[in-house]
Amino acid sequence: MKVSKKKADELNYQLTIQIAAEDYAEPLRKRLNDYRRKADIKGFRRGMAPMSLIQRMYGDQCLYESVNSLVGESLDNFIKKEKIRIVGEPMPSEDQPQLSWTAGSEFTFKFDIAQTPELSFEVNKDDKVVYYDINITAAEKKQAREQLLQQYGSLQEGKKAGENDYIVADIENEGHKAEGVYVSVSQVAEDARGAFIGKKAGDKFELDVNAAFTNETDRAAMLKVEKSQLAGLNPVFTFTVVNVKTFVAAEENQETYDKIFGEGKVTTPEQFDEKVTERIKASHEQDANYRFGADVRKYFVEKAALTLPEAFLKRWLVYANEGKFTAEQVEKEFPAFIEDFKWQLVRGYIMQKFGLKVSHEDILAAAKSFVAYQYAMYGMAGVPQNLIDSSAENMLQDQNQYRRLEEQCEDNIAIAKVREEVTLTTKKISMEKFQELQ
Repeated sequence: MKVSKKKADELNYQLTIQIAAEDYAEPLRKRLNDYRRKADIKGFRRGMAPMSLIQRMYGDQCLYESVNSLVGESLDNFIKKEKIRIVGEPMPSEDQPQLSWTAGSEFTFKFDIAQTPELSFEVNKDDKVVYYDINITAAEKKQAREQLLQQYGSLQEGKKAGENDYIVADIENEGHKAEGVYVSVSQVAEDARGAFIGKKAGDKFELDVNAAFTNETDRAAMLKVEKSQLAGLNPVFTFTVVNVKTFVAAEENQETYDKIFGEGKVTTPEQFDEKVTERIKASHEQDANYRFGADVRKYFVEKAALTLPEAFLKRWLVYANEGKFTAEQVEKEFPAFIEDFKWQLVRGYIMQKFGLKVSHEDILAAAKSFVAYQYAMYGMAGVPQNLIDSSAENMLQDQNQYRRLEEQCEDNIAIAKVREEVTLTTKKISMEKFQELQ
């Protein structure tokens, strides 16, 4: 067996593997014997069928398996021996010779392989990265206060419906009736919204529900019918307004403070202001850290000055995802892919340079944080820790989720280390200017 390497350029090679009959003779004999032991053929005791029959039935398959096993081993061993920093996986060369799968033949396989460049750069105080310190304005604090009070507000009786109000109505036509239907005026199709605005209890009007409520699932729920029944209904319904509900912000008092922050934790308007400021500051820090991470990625990818085998990568993406992506689709998405791929290489170099590792505990902590965030998004604060823990453990059973969180942890660890090593250039900025940067 002979393996030779032909260098196309600094990053691309062609490997040629030549396999003679004597190379696969013994592996082929062992496979045929293994098939013979397991063969259950009528007229013969198990494992006692003649080898000539086994060879006729399974010879081609055994030959294919034996040769391909040798090819795989040869590729792996050569790549390890030559210390090739392989990208993707070897692909059959476009000039691969036609093969005749006949025992006793010699086989020649040609593969294209590519490698990543060797990285070498420093991460130190000579590197300067901007960190944005976002100002908190009085207007922003006022808006945050109002939003919190609005969030903890309640529906109350209203007089006339406005664009952000709700109407409770009985609706009917031709014998079909739905009582006590809640309609959010803001969710009605814009062209039909005027039919609701200004209405008060006792008002009646006709409306084409197909035009006003374009989502069929929502429309079926409102009419209290199955989705399949919609097509058989006359879409023009008479609406009788029962009452109007308007959303009123919570009053700023002790009861509201307790609902928002927990009993007794805030007792004065001044403390309320402090808590609001803390929340804004935390939100700003999160935004600034995200931006800092993006700037670190950009800075060090540019500093690394990576040259990658892009033509190979494009071809490999089509090859490895056969049937999922066309060459045209890969070409369209390639700029985003290559930038992310470059960062993966740079991040890996930083992790190795500083001896950084991601532990299972890091990944589990990230999973718990994600689960807690999801609960909070659905308004479920104060979820018991044991429920968060079990949900996180279940989440990590999914290998795709595990790898996603692992990469997230690698990002966080690498960027945190960079932050320690480089010079931060702090820049004060307003939220408006900061948003313009995004």
